[in-house]
Amino acid sequence: MSPSAVPAVEARSVTKRFGPTTALDDAGIVIAEGETHALVGRNGAGKSTLVSILTGLQRPDGGEVLFGGRPAPSVADRDGWRRTVACVYQKSTIIPALTVAENLFLNRQAGSGPINWRSLRSRARELLDQYGVDVDAGRLAGDLNVEQRQLLEIARALSFGARFIILDEPTAQLDGPAIERLFTRMRALREQGVTMMFISHHLEEVYRVCQSVTVFRDARHVLTRPVDDLPHDELVAAMTGEDASAYLSGRTAPAGGNVVLSAEKLTLGERYRDVDLTVRAGEIVGLAGSGSSGKVGLAETLVGLHAADSGTVTVNGVRPRPGDVAAALRAGLGFVPQDRHKEGFVPLLSVEENATLPIARRLGRFGAVSPRLRRAAAERMITQLDIKTTGPSQPVKDLSGGNAQKVVMARALADDPTALVVINPTAGVDVRAKQALLGAVEAATERGAGTVLVSDELDDLRICDRVLVMFHGRVVKEVPRGWTDADLVAVMEGVGGQ
Repeated sequence: MSPSAVPAVEARSVTKRFGPTTALDDAGIVIAEGETHALVGRNGAGKSTLVSILTGLQRPDGGEVLFGGRPAPSVADRDGWRRTVACVYQKSTIIPALTVAENLFLNRQAGSGPINWRSLRSRARELLDQYGVDVDAGRLAGDLNVEQRQLLEIARALSFGARFIILDEPTAQLDGPAIERLFTRMRALREQGVTMMFISHHLEEVYRVCQSVTVFRDARHVLTRPVDDLPHDELVAAMTGEDASAYLSGRTAPAGGNVVLSAEKLTLGERYRDVDLTVRAGEIVGLAGSGSSGKVGLAETLVGLHAADSGTVTVNGVRPRPGDVAAALRAGLGFVPQDRHKEGFVPLLSVEENATLPIARRLGRFGAVSPRLRRAAAERMITQLDIKTTGPSQPVKDLSGGNAQKVVMARALADDPTALVVINPTAGVDVRAKQALLGAVEAATERGAGTVLVSDELDDLRICDRVLVMFHGRVVKEVPRGWTDADLVAVMEGVGGQ
């Protein structure tokens, strides 16, 4: 940005407090017209608070926000905010029961008269064509996949006239090809003059799609730099305040042990076919592949969420009844599901209640849970996983994403499982939380558990002793430790298998 150019977005010396907590402390950001600017930082750094201020949901206690050099609309002027800025959140705001067209023009379907449905669908098709969103305007939004819902939200945001879009963890639930399509769309929007703020915990994405990056740490602005001038290790150090080398895994490959988890000739419809898998005590086996590879379906079958059409699963020498999660857990298996919000925890229950669910039977007599024993168990887990909470009684819904995921991990490890299945454990969490979660997996493995780790993140898979790559429902290659990104991605995309 030239010295005379007016920034598209500028937050100056913004401070925001919630009671005794300072969420933003004299922080700011400057985003040039037409650039894609990353905002990164650990959970609790102040990113979400800044987003709420930049979208008019919160009023800052100090400082100011400018768009194109002009003061932001008043908090009460919702139409003014919609014309200025839009946010595509990680959790979709699309209403599943409405059609695509209805979602696009929600609360503005018509003027004073009745709704002209034919005209509404026609306007929706024009808007979708304008921004290259290939979905039927009359289709129910609930039938769309994650990628289509995100593109629908972007099109809806732009339809208000906003030229500044905030993308909050847009890739967290997308596979590799869908991420590439999203990035292609983002580059096209940038060429049309759209300014974007990109929030992601996947730092490699920052380097691929952004021109500048701003780092927040502990509610304050730390640095703003062009991404081309900022080495990866320096970026991590700015986010954490520590040297990135502190997070390298020191675990060595195991010598071999008893088989604790195995699958033989597993087949489930078109999701995967004839899969064999063996996991030994002290071993971490990765599962990699695209979203359509079958890796998640396979992992969910191992824990009993699906019953395979054919084949067997064995846990510690026992064959749990297919499709029976409770039987798999009784056999000694721990599980971290793909979606913590839907499957990982009960939001209204406390940290201690969620974390101790698998061991409730051991925390009292005659079917009654001892509050003292439950709290003591939860406090140990909080310490071991460094869960940032006001105490064991805090509801999980009030925790940050990274700390909520730590509660899910604590629950999976509560009964000291001898086999562990973990799906995308670091999705949507910050650098430090990632290290804590992966460290917990390594610690369980060092205690003798055998682990299956499914992840879309290559960095997660580096702790694995070997990685099984799936492509179109089959295991196409086993890759030993020491692979390069290019090697693994080539196999995942179907060009490097055996």
